[in-house]
Amino acid sequence: MATRSRIHRATQWIVGAGALALPACATPNIEQPAELPHTLQTSARPIPSRPHVPAVVPASAQIPADGGEKSAPPAKGVALPAVPAAATQGKPLPIDLPTALTLTSAAPLDVQIASERVRAASAALDRAKVMWLPNIGVGVDYYRHDGQIQDIAGRVFTTSRSSFLVGAGPTAVFPVTEAVYAPLAARQVLRARQADVQAARNDATLSVAEAYFTVQQARGEVAGSIDALRRAEELVKLTEKVAPDLAPTVEVNRAKTEVARRRQAVEAAYERWQTSSADLTRVLRLEPGTLVEPAEEPALVVELIAPTSTPDDLIPVALTHRPELAADQALIQAALARLKQEKMRPFVPNVALRGVGSQVPGLAGGAFGGGINDNLSNFGGRFSFDLQAVWEVQNLGFGNRANVREREAEQRAALLQLLRTQDRVTAEVVQAHAQLRRATNRLKAAEEGVTNAAETTEKNLRGLVPGKRVGEQLALVFRPQEAVAAVAALDQAYRDYYAAVGDHNRAQFRLYRALGHPAQCLANAAAPPASLPGAVVPSPARPAPVPAPDRAAEPVPPPNKFEPTEKKKNSPPSP
Repeated sequence: MATRSRIHRATQWIVGAGALALPACATPNIEQPAELPHTLQTSARPIPSRPHVPAVVPASAQIPADGGEKSAPPAKGVALPAVPAAATQGKPLPIDLPTALTLTSAAPLDVQIASERVRAASAALDRAKVMWLPNIGVGVDYYRHDGQIQDIAGRVFTTSRSSFLVGAGPTAVFPVTEAVYAPLAARQVLRARQADVQAARNDATLSVAEAYFTVQQARGEVAGSIDALRRAEELVKLTEKVAPDLAPTVEVNRAKTEVARRRQAVEAAYERWQTSSADLTRVLRLEPGTLVEPAEEPALVVELIAPTSTPDDLIPVALTHRPELAADQALIQAALARLKQEKMRPFVPNVALRGVGSQVPGLAGGAFGGGINDNLSNFGGRFSFDLQAVWEVQNLGFGNRANVREREAEQRAALLQLLRTQDRVTAEVVQAHAQLRRATNRLKAAEEGVTNAAETTEKNLRGLVPGKRVGEQLALVFRPQEAVAAVAALDQAYRDYYAAVGDHNRAQFRLYRALGHPAQCLANAAAPPASLPGAVVPSPARPAPVPAPDRAAEPVPPPNKFEPTEKKKNSPPSP
């Protein structure tokens, strides 16, 4: 009963509201309402720390929405290690995030396949529109008879005759119901295929973004592993200086073991960089075998959706804008058209138009001649055709009833598919929001972890000197095993930080896709960096991230009508 009630409500909503439309942003052939504003806001502000080390802004020091400057905390900052060049490991392939997002409009094969399905659906619609037009046949007909034949009165006699016809004739046999309802159904199928193209673009954008930030995460892990290896090698040198007087020889072995582990970590990080790079080049169909080298720093933080939004606010946006729902709703409309066609079939005639100027129906008119035996003469014009309108009851009506039941089942299945898609969309929004929220919290904690781990490692390395006397012997301020643990903790802190950054960025794109915002707007809003590293990405009009939707608020303008940045500085901040 509950399922039937949901189907009934969904049917009323579909019939009353019509097909869902996608958010407007340069998407052809689809009517689209205005959508929530969004932007690709990136930040790359340096954090105060050691000189000559490129750094990028953490999540706690991003650019405010009004375009004003917000400085990073001067006291609690840590420099992130520099990323090695890709040229040292293979053929580099420089790319930036805006370029990668732009390539998702046509490069992925899934988008091309969906586009071909649109062309096929468009051809099917064109064919349905001209179903009532007859076929025209052009040809010749030769007829010869020898022997007995029966005339119209029933007399049988022997004769020999022949005839010849050259001409053309129409042929059309179609149910009127198909001529009326087939274009309606085909038009809805075309709308569904157009929505599938948008869904393929959104999915491709998400795949590219996830692969891109996986590359970035791997690059960050490479930089962190190399920095940890450098500190471990420094630890070995310091331990060898204090052994065996101030530390046992086993401490040297312990430090060398840590160096071996750090070298393995570097190789594993390079492997992840290369494998994730291969995945990105596969999705974008770029040159295989190259090592993707993004222009941005690995710690780049992307803000598309405001983290303060709640699932209750975001779910209605997704249920309005997801192209998958638009496709399902169009298929429901197509199923309804086919159902009406089967219900009307017994009451609407089938039309048959045939040329009967030849012995075998097909040619209606032309030059006709003939005579006795093989004499072909007496040529002249001829035109004969037959037009029928036939009402058909299939299998005494039982066949029509079965067809109606089949169409009703297809229509209910389409409704259930829509309900399943709605549930999936709702779950994706909740999941992406949870991932974004937790990744944001992890990012803040990871920043503190890197700061503390770097400080601990520096102090442990500097503390490997005699600092206090125990009895008649000098003792080290810190033991080598404590420095080994500090180096391992620093390497893990780097991994945690870059994993949090990558998860945050991937969650942003997952939530953006879950809300149904079109991929084209995202590519258009992204602006290439002016100078990297250590530069804020400029944009002629960089709005704030998408705020939490306010059901009582006034409609917001489309994303292509943002005010310039100069005007935004003088305008009051948005709530």
